Amino acid sequence: MAIELMYITMAIVWIIIGTSYLKWHPFVVLLISAFGLAFLLGLPLHQISAIIGGGFGKTLQNIGLLILYGAWIGAALEACGGTTALAQGLLKFLTRLPLPFVVGAIGYVVAIPVFCDAAFVILAPLTKKLAGNQKTLRNALTVSLSTGLFATHVLVPPTPGPLAAAANLELTNLFLLFVVGGFFALLLMLVGAGFAYYLYRRNPINSASVEFDSLFLDQTKPLPSLYWALAPIGVPILFMALGAAAPFLFYEDIVPIFKFFGDPTNALLSGVFLAFLVCKKQHVDRKQVLHKGIVQAAPILLITAMGGALGVVLQQVDISASLQTLALRPSMGIAIPFLLAALLKTAQGSSTVAIITASSIVFPLLSGWGLDNEMGKIWTLMAVGTGAMTISHANDSYFWIVSQLGGLSLKEAYKTHTFATLIQGLVGFVLMLIAFELWQLVG
Repeated sequence: MAIELMYITMAIVWIIIGTSYLKWHPFVVLLISAFGLAFLLGLPLHQISAIIGGGFGKTLQNIGLLILYGAWIGAALEACGGTTALAQGLLKFLTRLPLPFVVGAIGYVVAIPVFCDAAFVILAPLTKKLAGNQKTLRNALTVSLSTGLFATHVLVPPTPGPLAAAANLELTNLFLLFVVGGFFALLLMLVGAGFAYYLYRRNPINSASVEFDSLFLDQTKPLPSLYWALAPIGVPILFMALGAAAPFLFYEDIVPIFKFFGDPTNALLSGVFLAFLVCKKQHVDRKQVLHKGIVQAAPILLITAMGGALGVVLQQVDISASLQTLALRPSMGIAIPFLLAALLKTAQGSSTVAIITASSIVFPLLSGWGLDNEMGKIWTLMAVGTGAMTISHANDSYFWIVSQLGGLSLKEAYKTHTFATLIQGLVGFVLMLIAFELWQLVG
């Protein structure tokens, strides 16, 4: 078994070198890793292509439509002004809170349907208007927005990373992932906003003096209402919740109806219909939205599917049987995925690639840690997602978006955004480990 573990370590090192040093596309790096590992593990030559192709296809089958639907919802809300409408509604609703927490909450909600980099581009002007000419406050709000967006980006579906990891771990209860991921993302958003508030207190202003309505007067077209902007996100969540609760709330004859609409794929499809209805009301070209969603989803689908193929190769080795002889604590099932995702994130920059790769690698290990059940997979996903935000620095495209659009110098970006993601990751891991140990005691 030692030689197999060495081969897996070599595969991880290759993924880091290929994506960070050679700058190859993650799909190509994962493809080479899957074939190389299959050869090293001594799999029958005539079965290698079938094993990799089967893993690739199975992952697409499980997750392909979910990622595509999520991309369409995000692209539609971005195009029709729904993202700005959400920000405006939250600003008015949360006026009593300190500005960093308000901006963090905006990022938390908006990043659920919209990619964090695209959302930051849309919302960066808002932080500048709120801060006025005060440099310290602007830096604080930039960090609050970036960390708020980042929290849901790595933990809450329908963002592609969490969806892909759920497919790699064969998790079926996506509503549970949404609830638990949403809770931990909220905690991490508060951690980032708390750090931003520390920066804010260096040069505070009276937030009540800010005219929130004036922040959106320069819109070239009317925005959708807050309710319409929330509908493509809220309705799928409601359907999934009803689908999960249907056996306990309704007569047996109508439970299949709620199960149908509560299926994650069908629930997200309802969100697509609602998002496109908002586009129609706002006179947005839906063909362009369809095209943009496909363009956004395609590379994620390829990377996700190839990550799934690598995971199937790893499953050919019975690592879990070896681990059971080591008498490792179940908490190792949280620590190792976190450290692996953090290593991959820090080395090659992409949170999504780190999430997909780490979840593929650890899936065969779950039974050895006693985490091969639905809740165990949720804990693993929380560990992988939290690790994948630790840390964002110069090899991360999001780092440059935040620094350039947020008006941060390179030194300031490292001292604020990068340090904030480090704090988020470490504090998030500690909180998650405490929650996991409590769950172990209760269970």
